[in-house]
Amino acid sequence: MPHAEPGPVRPAGRPTMRDVAALAGVAIKTVSRVVNGVSTVDPVLAARVREAADKLGYRPNLTASNLRRSDGRTATIGMLVEDAANPFSAALMRAVEDTARERDVLALFGSLDEDATRERELAGAFIDRRVDGLLIVPAGQDHSYLIKERAAGTCLVFVDREPKLLDADAVLSDNRTGAINAVDHLLAGGHRRIAYLGDRLSISTAAQRFDGFRHALELARLKADEQLIWHEASSERAAIEATERMLRLPDPPTALFTGQNLITIGASRALRALGLQDEVAMVGFDDFPLADMLRPGITVVAQDIEALGRLAAETLFRRLDGDTSPTSTRIIPTRLITRGSGEIAAPAARGLNSRDRRAAS
Repeated sequence: MPHAEPGPVRPAGRPTMRDVAALAGVAIKTVSRVVNGVSTVDPVLAARVREAADKLGYRPNLTASNLRRSDGRTATIGMLVEDAANPFSAALMRAVEDTARERDVLALFGSLDEDATRERELAGAFIDRRVDGLLIVPAGQDHSYLIKERAAGTCLVFVDREPKLLDADAVLSDNRTGAINAVDHLLAGGHRRIAYLGDRLSISTAAQRFDGFRHALELARLKADEQLIWHEASSERAAIEATERMLRLPDPPTALFTGQNLITIGASRALRALGLQDEVAMVGFDDFPLADMLRPGITVVAQDIEALGRLAAETLFRRLDGDTSPTSTRIIPTRLITRGSGEIAAPAARGLNSRDRRAAS
């Protein structure tokens, strides 16, 4: 008679407090007290419970425990970022996670991909799981959907971008001043044809950086050339195409200001593909890994991402601890890091005329 093939092994299920109590030979209440760290349990009994728990691979049900807490807290917070794969978002998440760990709080993360609908869905999903608070790098332009949740006790802090139609704490970088400093640096190198490549103006950080770009040009009594402005370079590929298009103009830019790290990477690739990395200056907003390893190194306006994430998390925990003071917006300064690309002088400053420049290119 043929042997039947064995069916799939059904999981036995997670061991429970009852299982631990049976193996240790104690009451369930004793197991509960040991799991919850009650110090008055007899040391011998506590040792038996821990040994039984280790043998069974028992892990406490934190959700059930939190539901029984008098304050209703779950010791979790949620964070919504633009894209967890982006170096800026990754560094921001790490700063928040490190701050949360100091308080034995678990941080949960989700990516929004600049999608307002996804923002609402993920915020709702985290709130449904009873996170104690939310840190949000917002994608949408209307955050009034969170008014009822805040009234119900969910603490909210916005990071990198301000909330819209909602009064909430925010921790931001000084985007406008950082952009002004970047353009001033290029102007000091003799550049007058400075291109801007940035995200959509519906993104508040992009709008602030573009405003700083325009302001710096206005102070230098220069009119921005619309052919040298691009607001749709929201990906590396788009940045490559926009950069190549600008550099092929009859009167191309001598310098680039790029509005975020993926755009800077794309622009850098385009410059290298055209052999212009040593001819066209560039300053990017946001630092990124290996920017100092390229030749020339990439000059950037760096955000203090660690301070941004840490202060945002600390603000959230302060609210969770009962702070009812008026909401605030905190601004973190940026700094210019010179590495070579932003220090390439304009052709005129190097004694090159337009014919010489075309020959060099």
